[in-house]
Amino acid sequence: MSDVLHEVLSANSDYSSSFGDKATLAMPPKRRIAILTCMDARLDPVKFAGLEEGDAHVIRNAGGRASDDAIRSLIMSHKLLGTNEWFVIHHTDCGMLTFTTEIMGDLLSGSLKTASVDETGWHDSNAGGGTSDGNYINWLTISDNAKSVVEDVERIRSNAMVPLDIPIYGYIYDCKTGELVEIPAATAAGKAS
Repeated sequence: MSDVLHEVLSANSDYSSSFGDKATLAMPPKRRIAILTCMDARLDPVKFAGLEEGDAHVIRNAGGRASDDAIRSLIMSHKLLGTNEWFVIHHTDCGMLTFTTEIMGDLLSGSLKTASVDETGWHDSNAGGGTSDGNYINWLTISDNAKSVVEDVERIRSNAMVPLDIPIYGYIYDCKTGELVEIPAATAAGKAS
């Protein structure tokens, strides 16, 4: 067993031993909100949004982008479990700002090993063989953080399966201060009607 696996299982044992009344939490989120945000480990939506277990749906992916799967999750969150306010939250210093779809394709063509980055850009070991499959994926990279929040809110809002009475808010989480900074153009685009 790896050290990490042991640590996770040990932590879970501690957690489950005092699980208590969490077993009675309802499936629908108590605060009826859903948050789409990045998978970056520095972001803790439970803490920055003042949540507790059972309060909200948190949908995480690279960049917090409004991919087809993220929109699918938001729609199910509302239709089946009653969320009625949604947040799109990107963040400062996001890794998605450091590469393009073309760079990702090139890195995967070189090898499937973890790449490295320095002041000159991304580098691949070119060890072990790669694949050209990455050239056929839109990696939804980000070149302008605020613009990407607006684009994602607009993409969600324009989906025919998203009810117009759900407000969609757009924010950027500041990794240096912990603050949520509103992107007014995104919130305006996501205004409920």
